[in-house]
Amino acid sequence: MITSSTGRRGGSRVARVMAGSLGLAALGYAAWAAGTWHRYGSGGRDADDAGPVGSTDPLDRFMPVYEIEERHEIEVSAPAAATFAAARAMDINQAPLVRAIFAVRALPSRLRGHVIRQEPRSLVEETQGLGWRILEEVPDRLLVMGAYTQPWQSEVTFHGLSPAEFAAFREPGYAKIVWTLEAVPLGPRRSRFVTRTRVSTTDPPARARFRRYWAATSPGILLIRRASLRLVKHSAEGAIRRSGGSQSAAAAASATE
Repeated sequence: MITSSTGRRGGSRVARVMAGSLGLAALGYAAWAAGTWHRYGSGGRDADDAGPVGSTDPLDRFMPVYEIEERHEIEVSAPAAATFAAARAMDINQAPLVRAIFAVRALPSRLRGHVIRQEPRSLVEETQGLGWRILEEVPDRLLVMGAYTQPWQSEVTFHGLSPAEFAAFREPGYAKIVWTLEAVPLGPRRSRFVTRTRVSTTDPPARARFRRYWAATSPGILLIRRASLRLVKHSAEGAIRRSGGSQSAAAAASATE
């Protein structure tokens, strides 16, 4: 058998480039995780600064004190009602990046022979099926979801509560999480889609565990949030184009996608 030295050198270069790229990715991830761990809680709000009295922010009603707050937004060339309908009907698994992230997360289960096949469902339906509860909904404008959990466990369970019970929940050992889908009107044909997340832990051990969890997983979580922005924008604007600009028709089309 004749082996080309040029081919061997070419393959070696490719291997070195791939190894170098993986090494740089690993270093970048390690730097992100270390920075996230170090900054943990710096953007939060403690009990001494629990927000203005009479705040109209719905998240202040359910979680005035928190350690993590994330906000992601995008402008959409569609009325708020159509944007909100698209957000409420969003199937996050439609995004290739999200499917890849979930596939990596599910790899240990797959290796154990546990294959879970998911039917297409909206993000709201999927999270409700996992145990999340709707804490507040303003038609065509806002949805607030909440649950308490221990996301650092290998098998994660979400526990939903009524709005009053969620706001008052203090049982040690848990993280409380609340997130929103919101469409903010910017005019008759424009709006802004906003998704916000807050996290509060119920005691110091839970805070330490969640801090490690957040440092390790936040890159993937933030990528999923950003993917959701693009999905909602594409869906809402597509519904407007198909409806010829009718807000009610666009909202109905987005809700059935």
